[in-house]
Order: sequence, then structure tokens, then C-alpha cells
Amino acid sequence: MEKTPVPSACLPVPILQASEDKVKQLVKEIGREIQQLSLAGCYWLSGSTVEHVARCRGLVKVNLSGCHLTSLRLSKVLSALQHLRSLAIDVSPGFDAGQLSGECKATLSRVRELKQTLYTPSYGVVPCCTSLEKLLLYFEILDRTREGAVLSGQLMVGQSNVPHYQNLRVFYARLAPGYINQEVVRLYLAVLSDRTPENLHAFLISVPGSFAESGATKNLLDSMARNVALDALQLPKSWLNGSSLLQHMKFSNPFYFSFSRCALSGGHLIQRVINGGKDLQSLASLNLSGCVHCLAPDSLLRKAEDDIDSGILETLVVSCCNLRHLNLSAAHHHSAEGAGRHLCQLLARLRHLRSLSLPVCSVADSAPRADRAPVQPAMHAVPRGFGKKVRIGVQSCPHPFSGQAGPQPSSVFWSLLKDVPFLERLELIGSNFSSAMPRNEPAIRNSLPPCSRAQSVGDSEVAAIGQLAFLRHLTLAQLPSILTGSGLVSIGLQCQQLQSLSLANLGMMGKVVYMSALSDMLKHCRRLKDLRLEQPYFSANAQFFQALSQCSALQRLCLVSRSGTLQPEAVLAFMARCLHVVVCHLFTGESLSTCRSLQQSLLRSFQAERPALNVVVFPLLHEGLTDVIRDVPMVHLDEVTLFKSRVAEEPPNLWW
Repeated sequence: MEKTPVPSACLPVPILQASEDKVKQLVKEIGREIQQLSLAGCYWLSGSTVEHVARCRGLVKVNLSGCHLTSLRLSKVLSALQHLRSLAIDVSPGFDAGQLSGECKATLSRVRELKQTLYTPSYGVVPCCTSLEKLLLYFEILDRTREGAVLSGQLMVGQSNVPHYQNLRVFYARLAPGYINQEVVRLYLAVLSDRTPENLHAFLISVPGSFAESGATKNLLDSMARNVALDALQLPKSWLNGSSLLQHMKFSNPFYFSFSRCALSGGHLIQRVINGGKDLQSLASLNLSGCVHCLAPDSLLRKAEDDIDSGILETLVVSCCNLRHLNLSAAHHHSAEGAGRHLCQLLARLRHLRSLSLPVCSVADSAPRADRAPVQPAMHAVPRGFGKKVRIGVQSCPHPFSGQAGPQPSSVFWSLLKDVPFLERLELIGSNFSSAMPRNEPAIRNSLPPCSRAQSVGDSEVAAIGQLAFLRHLTLAQLPSILTGSGLVSIGLQCQQLQSLSLANLGMMGKVVYMSALSDMLKHCRRLKDLRLEQPYFSANAQFFQALSQCSALQRLCLVSRSGTLQPEAVLAFMARCLHVVVCHLFTGESLSTCRSLQQSLLRSFQAERPALNVVVFPLLHEGLTDVIRDVPMVHLDEVTLFKSRVAEEPPNLWW
């Protein structure tokens, strides 16, 4: 068969293993043929190496997010790329648009898609991009310096040029916590409020916490309601709560809605979003995370833990029958008694689902009743034949659904997963779960207790996940009734495509009850690349690292354990065996001296042969944690270190 050239390039080795020499060699050999190149997240490459991208003169798309580039080097690279139409860069302290050459600005004037991550108050290159159709902004500006000085949200000197939005079709802004990020995004929005682009069809702002509406933003929203028909919408919760904005917004063929953390009632969802059951077959992604009343009728007397209105959910399912991504996490969605009316039974109709996030309590079969004998959790969770001397393992559990350990056909969760077999991402997150690893604050010492309904969700429900043969990403958080973790073995055996696994607060908090099962599971996870574990008393000992060493594809490990312990020799032996691991983040209860010693040993032993190596070993409750976190490369912080729900977090295919 004749070999056809591919007009794009990825590095010929795993991206996290790429050295400076390999990148230079790639550019030298095939640079002239490359039309699309991503060096995203290559934080370890020097600016002089990244500068070699200028030799790829035929580039149409280039992603340099996470790369270290000065204004002068960026100018040199872009000056050579006359065909460039799509660009992703970081804007760091010291950026000066005045250092961009005329040739560079000419290239930027032809760019139609720009993804810009801001670490300093600045417009970046936006004012130079006069033909922009898609603008993605990620605000990562810190409020204070390391010395504690408060930063200003005013733009840097020479950064007062006005952006050009007249051709804009997509505007997306994601803000990290902090008031400066809010101040700077208002400067970007102020230009939009003067004149709304006629072709705007996606307007998305993701803000943690509150973000007060101003006169300018109100004018912008009013203008959008009058002049444009949107396909994608996400707004800060304070802009939607209590307003009639959704009644006036026009939508053409919407593919993405996010109302995360909004006070959206079921009545508003049906009337203002679904328009009384209007056909929304175009909707592919819906984020209702943290919308505690979105599946309930309008009632001032309703509590968040009360049963949902299945009629509202049914209307949603029927109207949005082609949903591929659905997030219902961070809420109590309890189903009442009634055949065919359970949340899982209704969601089973969404046969196109590829990613799903649910609160743990929502998959419980029904509410506990006074006249029902309590389930014996030990018999419900452990297969027949297990005694105290029998180790949980593959040999003891030949079929994941045999005996009493397997979920019965009457389980609504088992039936749901049977009907959506092509799920690639699944999240089961306790309604009250909060990670001990926050973004810009000290570690959280206390957490809320799990929902009482979650007490009936245990090992058998976890075993049901083994039906998902195409599963790639799995998150399980705050499942208090995990007794042995036997369901994890089923997942390891049957979910052979699994690439990322996040486990948090499973079973009792004072003891890790699933260590043996986890060890057995990891033996079968040949494609696992990312593992995140969060458990208060996790013992990262030789047994654990020996099992983890069998995950031959593993690249990133993050352990968060408030009172956890480490065996430094086991960590070093693990890193020596797993040659692809380049991220090792261990936040435990060990002393600062122990952590520093291990971190130095890891860097000294493996940094030279693994240029991308990023090691952080630090006490979780130490007051210096915030400063340590700020040095973690954004690609790892966002994807592994911080816990968050990722289903429908952004519109599908937001960036190439």
C-alpha cells in the first residue's frame, strides 16, 4: 500500500519523553512538510529549542501552550509562519507586545483561532489578531507574589490596544480563582459590550465562585439577546440566578449548555432551556453540575435531599435524545419508588452517551424503608468462599458477576451501564465530596459526611462498571460502603482500555480497606497512564508500588493523603522500574525533611534521562503548600493534581 504523507505531526516518541535533541531532529527532518504541530505542555524545552519551530514554514496550526518563549523569540517564530491560521501560546510576566516585529504582526493579522493562557495582566497578542473568529482565554494570574505583595489587575504598560472582535464566532474564557482574573476578563468583555459580533454563536465564561454582573456585562447580554442566536452558552451563576435572561436568549442549533452551580429549578430548565419540551436533538453536551434543584419542581419548601421529579428528567431525556456528555454531579438526585421512574432507568434511554458524571446517591436503587430488612453489607460485597485467610484476587473471583458479589440484574445501575455500553468516561462522585487539595488555599482538613443514600452503593455497583469495555477514564469518589474493593478487580480485568483512574475516599476513612483489591486490579491495567489516589490514611508501601510497577504505560502518579505514609526506598524502586513515569506528586503526612530528601533523591536519580520529570513530595498540611502548587506545570495541575469533574467541562472539540 502506498504511504500517504500526513500534514500534521506529533513527536515520534511519547510527548513526555521528548528531549531537546529529538525535537530538533524532528524539525530538521520533516519540518518543511508539517502543517500542524503541537508542543503543548512541553515545559521542559528551552526557548532556543522551541525557536526551531520557525523552520516549519508551512505550518497552519501550532500549539505552544506551556512552552517558555520570550516576546522576542515568539516574534522570530511567528515572523516565519506566513500560513499560520491557528495559534496557542502562554503570556507570562515580562511579555511586551512592543517587541513584536512587523512580520510577526502580519502573521497574527491572519490568525483566525487563538488560545491564550495568561499568567500576567495583558491583552497578549489579541490586539494584533484582526481576523479572529475563535478566541479561547485561560486566566491563571495569581493575586499575590511569592513575597506576599498584592498584584494589580491593570494591564501592563503598552498593553492598552483594543482587541478586534468584529469577526468573532467563539468567545471562551476560563478563570482560575482570584479577583485579578475577574478584573482582567472584564477588560476583554468591555470591548464586546460596545458592539456584539454579528456572527457570534458560542459565548462561554467559566468562573469559580461568584462574579458580579456589571453595567457593561449587562449591556453585552442584552445585546446578545437582541442580535445573535447562540449554539453554545455558559455564564457565571450570578448572571443567571434570579434573572429572566434565558427567556430572551435565542438559540439556533445548540450543541453545548453549561449551567454549572446555577440555581436553576426544574421548571426553569424545562421552560427556558428546553422550551417546554422543544426538540433539542442537536444538543451534544449538557453540564448541570451543582444544580441542586434542576430535576425538581419549583418549590420554596423543597430541600436539596428531597426526591427528584422524574417527569422533568424524562422531558429532558426525550428532548435531548442525542446527548453524548452529561454531568449531574455535585447534587442530591434521589429517585422515588416507582417502576421505570428511577434516574438510572431514564438515563438508559440516552444510547449515544460517551461520558457521564453522577452523584453516588443517585445510583442507589431506592430510599431505605422502615419495613425493609437492612442489607448485610458484608454478604452484599464479598463473593462466597472468602474467608479471612483468602486473599482477594483474580483466582478467587473467576467471573466478576458471579455469586453475591456481582450486581444483580434488578440493579438499576447495572441496567444503566448495560444500555450505554460505549461510555468512555464515567464519574461517580459523592454529593458532599470535596478534595483535600484545593487550588490556592491551604489543604482542607475536614470534609462533609457522605449522603445517607450513598450508604447502599458499594462493591457490587463498582463491579458493574466492568461491563464498559470501552471505558478510558474512571473517577470514583466518596463511596463509604466499599468494604473490600472487590469491584475494582472486575474493572481491571474487563476495562482493558482504561487510561486514567482517580479514586478518592473509598470505604472507611480511618483505614484503607481496598489495598489488596487495588493491587490485584493494577496488575491488569496495561494501558493506564494516569493514577490519582486520595485517601486520608493511605500507606504507600512496597506492596502498593510493586503492584503499580506492573502498569507499564504509567506516566503520571498523584497521591493525596493527609495522614498517609511513604516508603522512600519503594518509591525509588518503582521509578526505576517504570521508565515512562515523569510525574510523581506525593502529598502525605510525612515530615518536611523526609519529603525533601525523597524529592531530591528522585530528581538526582532520574532527571537526566527523563527531561520532563516533575517531582513534588510535600506534606499536605504544610503552610507552604500553596507556593509549591504554583510551580507545578499547568498541564499536570489541571489534568491530574487537582480533583475536579471533567464531564462536559468544556464544549466538545473546543480546540484541535
